Amino acid sequence: MSTSSPILIVGSMAFDDLDLPSGKARDVVGGSATYAAMTASVFAPVRVVAVVGDDFPEHVLIAMQARGIDTRGIERATGKTFRWAGRYDQDLVHRTTLDTQLNVFADFRPRLPDAFRDTPFLLLGNIHPGLQLDVLEQVRSPRLVVADTMNFWITGEPTLLASMLKRIDVLIVNDEEARQLSGIHNIRRAARDILARGPKRLVIKRGEHGALLFDEEGVFAAHGFPLEDEVDPTGAGDSFAGGFLGYLATQPEVTPLALRRAMVHATATASFCVEAVGTGKVGVLVRDEVSARVTEIQKLYEFGASTM
Repeated sequence: MSTSSPILIVGSMAFDDLDLPSGKARDVVGGSATYAAMTASVFAPVRVVAVVGDDFPEHVLIAMQARGIDTRGIERATGKTFRWAGRYDQDLVHRTTLDTQLNVFADFRPRLPDAFRDTPFLLLGNIHPGLQLDVLEQVRSPRLVVADTMNFWITGEPTLLASMLKRIDVLIVNDEEARQLSGIHNIRRAARDILARGPKRLVIKRGEHGALLFDEEGVFAAHGFPLEDEVDPTGAGDSFAGGFLGYLATQPEVTPLALRRAMVHATATASFCVEAVGTGKVGVLVRDEVSARVTEIQKLYEFGASTM
């Protein structure tokens, strides 16, 4: 950790009400910034900018601080915390949004503490692209900017999203979002179209099937880890992003090799997220556990000597 660079994460913190195949869970602490911060903190010191209501439990912030997460950028506003409710099908792949209450998140305007402005690694969660651009105006020459987005912004804010894409280094989306953004079904062609819009690299998440990296070296596929116990996929994508940037923050340079290793570490951290409700696993995750799972993932690629 002492040789890792700090990471700044800007996104949402929330309560989730979940209808899972295993049962109902209410008031689960979630949000993109929460999951990403928990997993990134496995590797590096983290700084978070977000907003919560006066109903958000203080002990959660204390637990984050214990993991090396700087919470000075988390605003506590008068009102209720952002809340999302969803129901998952038996396959845990398809879900239905039952309710969304923005609450204090509706008026969220990221304001970075001055001590955060020089953070070298920046993760922009899937907030409004206008807010993402606002954050980019506040930081000072970050080494790497990673951004996430979602279907809602792709459809509703195409102009602002286009401006944001021109100013980032890595875009992380899932395969459905990549197809929607590009208007192209074939993933490789969709990736080529998206890269032409500005980002230097593109990561396409594919759920249990892993993820694809498109960069100057070509295409790299990170295999998904086959889990025996799948409980709750909420936050897995954000956990992937946190693990991805967290690993890169431990490296002296962001090279193609470092990016590929980051992909495997991100797959590993995301797999832990799915094994428990909410942040039950990622909130206590340590580096040795991630390293052990990375080794297990590497074994999925081994097929003997290349004499075929």
